Amino acid sequence: MDILGKHGVIERNASLLLTLSLVVVCIGGIVEVAPLFYLQNTIEKVEGMRPYTPLELAGRDIYVREGCYVCHSQMIRPFRDEVERYGQYSLAAESMYDHPFQWGSKRTGPDLARVGGRYSDEWHVEHLTNPQSLVPESIMPKYGFLAETTLDTNNIEGSLKANAMVGVPYSQDAIQSAQADLIAQATPDADTSGLLARYTNVRAEDFDGDPRRITEMDALVAYLQMLGTLVDFTTYDAKANYR
Repeated sequence: MDILGKHGVIERNASLLLTLSLVVVCIGGIVEVAPLFYLQNTIEKVEGMRPYTPLELAGRDIYVREGCYVCHSQMIRPFRDEVERYGQYSLAAESMYDHPFQWGSKRTGPDLARVGGRYSDEWHVEHLTNPQSLVPESIMPKYGFLAETTLDTNNIEGSLKANAMVGVPYSQDAIQSAQADLIAQATPDADTSGLLARYTNVRAEDFDGDPRRITEMDALVAYLQMLGTLVDFTTYDAKANYR
């Protein structure tokens, strides 16, 4: 009763309640924030992660431009039902080169964190062109115009430079070769030696089925096909990162 009585005094005194609440919040904030000043990196190191190729980066820009993140998240939470449906839960390192990240707070469509390699290029092109032809109950809009729109590559070097300014480790060589790498990744029988030397685990192919030109569909499908494919989870010990 004595403790409850003192608690009652605090609740009835607005100034005292405000002061003590401020003290509690400050203590909690210091406990959470102070360790960050002593940690060089709060993201676990995961083998296989790399920056986006120029074509994938262009595809990501289209993904954001068209508002795909509004209906699709890219974060599989560490819960049994999520892992069983979508695959291995997401790691912070998988978003380390995303500006901004695409985690999302709701899902109208499925999570896309592990969509890479799950379907063929042809499936993605058809799904983006006419979603209802593959998923009749889908309310997703049609994006067939992407296959008719030639990809603007004039500012791809600038895009890499902007990302480098916020910490993405693009080398000067990668920036200078950005346009050549983009063209090589989406052009059948192109010389991809430079591209593969700068980026690991890259799919280089005609993504939209039209080898005559590089379209926005090429870029978006290239981006979707790499999501969740960089980390080899057969050799990754998730528990080791939380010991």
